[in-house]
Amino acid sequence: MSAVLLERPAQHVALVRINRPQARNALNAEVRAGINTVFPQLDADSEVRCIVLAGSDTVFAAGADLKERATMDVVDAVKFIPSQGIRNCRKPVIAAVNGYALGGGCEYAMQCDIILANDKARFGQPEIKVGLVPGAGGTQRLPRAIGKFNAMWMLLTGNFVSAADALRMGLVCEVIEGNCEPRAIELAKQIAELPPLAAMQIKEVVQAGADMSLDSALKLETKSIQLLHGTRDMREGVNAFIEKRKPSFEGR
Repeated sequence: MSAVLLERPAQHVALVRINRPQARNALNAEVRAGINTVFPQLDADSEVRCIVLAGSDTVFAAGADLKERATMDVVDAVKFIPSQGIRNCRKPVIAAVNGYALGGGCEYAMQCDIILANDKARFGQPEIKVGLVPGAGGTQRLPRAIGKFNAMWMLLTGNFVSAADALRMGLVCEVIEGNCEPRAIELAKQIAELPPLAAMQIKEVVQAGADMSLDSALKLETKSIQLLHGTRDMREGVNAFIEKRKPSFEGR
């Protein structure tokens, strides 16, 4: 069975599932290739407006496959390309984290736009315990998400944080008792009912603006507003508001 599964739980919603239960969803070459294949496909699929990334109901992803890493030498490591398929997707992506999200699993979650977790979730970057550093964005995204000092505590100790602590730090948006996947799908359906072009513009401006000066980022935001004024969805949204009816957005 494939290490990455694609499901369609609702209209305009796709669910990408990491599927290596025998290895606690450890991220190997097959998973990375699957992620880098399926996300560009969904990005190009006009029927998909929001994506959920999930593991199983007990583990999201327990980090890199260390058995695979044990066979790598320096040349292999130089050739290693971290998966950025999630990060490069223009559509909103929600991480549904049940159980452990460690190492690359935590980094995959941080490539998403919204992180939901169940009450048993644990987040961590334990690479230091095997003489490594995070290799899929952990040293950069974690400080941006939770601040330098919280991030350094996690990175330098390899300690895990609970879902409640992740919520307090700002890494997680919601903590759900039990399986959080249904809540993630519910949220994805809510987002999918909204104008998809506006959603993609919000994501683009937020991501690009984070690496710009405030003045440049505000100019980018203004350009985005100007572009959206030329869409059918903008006119539909305004007219529906005036006419007191539910809008129907087409993504045009």
